[in-house]
Amino acid sequence: MARATADIVVLGLGAMGAASLRALTLRGARPLGIDQFAPPHDFGSSHGETRITRCATGESEALAPFALRSQAIWREIEAETGARLFVDCGCLLISRPNDVGERHGRSAFLERTVAAARRYDIAHELLDADEIARRHPQFRPRDDEQGYFEPGAGYVRPEAAIAAQLDLARAGGATLRLGARVEALRIPRGAGPVEIVTGEGVIEAGRVVVSAGAWAAGLLGPRLAALLRPTRQVLHWFPVLAQREAWAGGPTYIWMHGTGPTDFFYGFPGLDGEAKCASETYEGCERPDSFDRVVAPEESRAMAARHLEGRLAGIGSRAARAKTCLYTQTPDSQFVIDAHPDCDRVLIVSPCSGHGFKHSAAIGEAAAGRVLDGASRLDLTPFALGRFAA
Repeated sequence: MARATADIVVLGLGAMGAASLRALTLRGARPLGIDQFAPPHDFGSSHGETRITRCATGESEALAPFALRSQAIWREIEAETGARLFVDCGCLLISRPNDVGERHGRSAFLERTVAAARRYDIAHELLDADEIARRHPQFRPRDDEQGYFEPGAGYVRPEAAIAAQLDLARAGGATLRLGARVEALRIPRGAGPVEIVTGEGVIEAGRVVVSAGAWAAGLLGPRLAALLRPTRQVLHWFPVLAQREAWAGGPTYIWMHGTGPTDFFYGFPGLDGEAKCASETYEGCERPDSFDRVVAPEESRAMAARHLEGRLAGIGSRAARAKTCLYTQTPDSQFVIDAHPDCDRVLIVSPCSGHGFKHSAAIGEAAAGRVLDGASRLDLTPFALGRFAA
């Protein structure tokens, strides 16, 4: 079998991998990036035309510095490339106060979001139901619901962001090997290179960033695989039939209702006559190479009946189209960004439990710092594997 060597290899070139590859080249490294597909693509977790970005994060206050830094990085990339990546149309969170439902492993999501905004001095407004409806007639909140509005939030174009970062990485000296499936990752317990086994041969790497998303579980060994559960998610695009101006000029939004962990949905402005909406599921465990990518019409009808009816005005109940994607969940719905327990030259940066894209640019920068300096300017300790020791 043919053998090659590389100093730094990034495995998986979705949101985290593309950002890591670019950040490494900015530091003068010449990494090798490997992906089994040709990113940007729609086989994993980093697609769907739009992804919400917001800086006050109810999932964890520790994430806010990453979202803030990511927005700054996207603006830097836009200035350098001319691409339009980040649209700051604002984000509206609607919820009852003191919501007891757990979202991403945390309850009181609205209150936690407000606390993060105040801690990091993030501009925001608190709105009652009447004010929400006055500003945004496409939304029909209940009288006992409240809103948190973050004007500097909005959405990122994921495919464009990945493509721009990969182009910059190439220009900065990175080598990309696309269409190369990694069959195994041989991680030494002591000295010696990390071996990356592909269909074309073995690459002996000095340092490896594993950003393989749903495929990471198959590469990192059974102990870590037990912590990583890929789940099937569905994105729906519904036609805008009325309130067209409100939909076109509206914010992204997240709407909490009910007390269960999946009693919420999120969505985007009406772009090109369609409004994208989605919810989340935490059930099952999918094989990334063989899960069902076909969305049945009943799934979109169920989405509309459970979440949208009575809350959104002006959109049809039959989806114009739908797509699947994969979230890789951890037991506490937070990230894993840490060295492999058997080898500190293998850095894991990709299981992000469905809320990673808004932080990805800064995570790539942090990964580059960890690989090249042994440390990151942003605090990575909340995402360490040690929290699962019990």
